[in-house]
Amino acid sequence: MKIQKISQKSLVKTAAGRLVVSLLDGTLPQGAQLPPERELMSQLGISRATLREALKMMEESRLVESRPHVGWFARTIEESNIMQAKELAGGAEMKASNPAASEPLTGPRRIPVSPEKPIHIPNLQKDRLGTFEFISWWEREKVKNAKVLVIGAGALGNEVIKNLALMGVGNLFIIDFDKIEAANLSRSVLFRETDNNRSKAEVAAARAKSVNPDVHVQYLNADVTTGLGLGIIRRMDVIIGCLDNREARLAVNRFCYWMNKSWVDGAIQELLGLMRVFVPGEGACYECTLTEAALRDLSLRYSCQLLARQNILLGKVPTTPTIASIIGGMQSQEGLKLIHSMPVEPGKVTHFNGLTNHMHTTAYVPREDCESHWTYGDITELPARAERATLHDLLRIARADLGESAFIELDQELVTSLECPKCQTKEDVLKPLSDITFEAGHCPTCGTLREASFTHTITGEENFLHRTLASVGIPALHIIRAQNGLEYRFYELTGDLPEALHFRHFMQTIKLSGADPLKIGGRVKLKDEIRIMDPASVTVRDRIRIKADAAKEVVSVRAATSEPVHIRKQSLVKLADAQPGKTQAKGDGHSSIKVVLAKADEAPKPAKE
Repeated sequence: MKIQKISQKSLVKTAAGRLVVSLLDGTLPQGAQLPPERELMSQLGISRATLREALKMMEESRLVESRPHVGWFARTIEESNIMQAKELAGGAEMKASNPAASEPLTGPRRIPVSPEKPIHIPNLQKDRLGTFEFISWWEREKVKNAKVLVIGAGALGNEVIKNLALMGVGNLFIIDFDKIEAANLSRSVLFRETDNNRSKAEVAAARAKSVNPDVHVQYLNADVTTGLGLGIIRRMDVIIGCLDNREARLAVNRFCYWMNKSWVDGAIQELLGLMRVFVPGEGACYECTLTEAALRDLSLRYSCQLLARQNILLGKVPTTPTIASIIGGMQSQEGLKLIHSMPVEPGKVTHFNGLTNHMHTTAYVPREDCESHWTYGDITELPARAERATLHDLLRIARADLGESAFIELDQELVTSLECPKCQTKEDVLKPLSDITFEAGHCPTCGTLREASFTHTITGEENFLHRTLASVGIPALHIIRAQNGLEYRFYELTGDLPEALHFRHFMQTIKLSGADPLKIGGRVKLKDEIRIMDPASVTVRDRIRIKADAAKEVVSVRAATSEPVHIRKQSLVKLADAQPGKTQAKGDGHSSIKVVLAKADEAPKPAKE
């Protein structure tokens, strides 16, 4: 008979764990001074000696620090000490931030009644959105503050992005993995002939900014099924899908259900189109609409996952710009209704037949056994980044909460090896499925399609636990599942938030001392001081180009150190981009002038010759 050991914490470790839990849930503010020892002794019911031992244990884990003659101070929980904090906490229950999150939504939602809209007479000569003020239900601030994710920047995506920009939706996030080709120009209003082979997402975001400079945009050149972190979807108000295959729609549907977000789907082919809205807990979802034959087809295609992915990449659907305008307009309109919390018809589909100009709406039947119908519970935000945190780090955190039997579930398959059935050769790969092309799946010796071995769980027995999360296909700002067979925990890589979600592409503005703001690409004269507006938002690494009139010389200045920029006399400075206080000139600086990049809240320093 095998008897398991009883795990029992010492009183010191228990007290330290309770203090760490208070740090993690915000009861004890990070960076602030801890309450006096007498108060902590009373709250924890322990002696002074036990309390000091517990604080010493926390100090060794870099969670608190002692300042002589002052007291104990809590340190900030960050990437370097989050693992120790979770282990000391010992799986103590966190406060539920959303107690109703686990309860399924039932029935129609009650729409809150907005107060009567005040009368406002817009200046139509200067206010580009002034006409919308005459619409009774229009709320400018809601539209301006809305965050909308557009998935796909093809024919449908172009129409949706254009419409949202024209309507003044304040924040647009655009994702697409494809590149522009000549055939796209007949159906995509935002693309030009000179854009050939450029990223669809990037060009669409730039053109949306040119349509309405007040719109904040961000683009991501990635496959939505593998390259978009769930933390981005979690922070969106509306998701609009402009996709052309079932696999991508199924992935987006599950992502939105997991994050409890509504999404609008559209599909077009020749002169036919459809539009539908899916709201978690209200009516059918996209997976509910798939027939048994469609589900079998997906299952067969996924029996060879490399071939399935190749079919998606090669899939082309014939469309026309007219049907894209119609369905894209309907999707944009439904998105606007969701932003204003107006009633929609979830779980129903509106068909438009351009051959007969007939339109009809039908309701889908929800399936009780649908695999998409579950929502994530409380999400723990970790100060960790996908590029730095390892599988071992995350497993330690999960086991601190769920016990030693906890394991991690990956959202996509991890290819561990490729084996040729003909040559009997085996190659260790350890790459996410999205990183392996169909061609790479063939044997380099005989050309036979090799059999792939997959895994989607991390149990702690693997020999690659040192690998970073990003190296195994986990995107930035993702939310990772862990379980122990009885319960789940959900961990967000919140350390990625500043770079993964910012809506600052194509928007940096430079201000000169005593001058009007200058757009990127403008010219700056010598002895002008350059000030970056909102320096905290500058994250891209670009350059300042210095062009001399006589020699036509261009000098690259990259953001590297805090040294000032040295510019030759008789030169013109062209700003392409910069980071505040971080510039370094390459080349000689004979008779030079310093250009100081100052923070916006600091007074500019005088330039010296």
